[in-house]
Amino acid sequence: MTQPRETVVDRSHRMPPVHPGEVLREDVLPALGISVSEAARQLGISRQSLHRIMAGHQPVTVEMALRLGRFCGNGPALWLRMQQAYDLWQAEPRLRDELERIPVHG
Repeated sequence: MTQPRETVVDRSHRMPPVHPGEVLREDVLPALGISVSEAARQLGISRQSLHRIMAGHQPVTVEMALRLGRFCGNGPALWLRMQQAYDLWQAEPRLRDELERIPVHG
């Protein structure tokens, strides 16, 4: 059985992934024509929590992905993938030196 190959974040040809909160702020809420307060009410969260997500200061958790997936009708996986791509992009340069010291097995 072969080991899956590790995928390294390729920064040379890609724009940085956007935080999923930016998608909410710039695309979803304007398309729906509803306010942050109304969206927060429908999502069952505080307006402050939604503002933190939209500002990119709070990640989309599994629970929030479930809420957003229902709210937008596109399921939670999209929101989790966006958050994961954003998190990997942000973490890789911070850990680059440390990661290079870890041996690769397989």
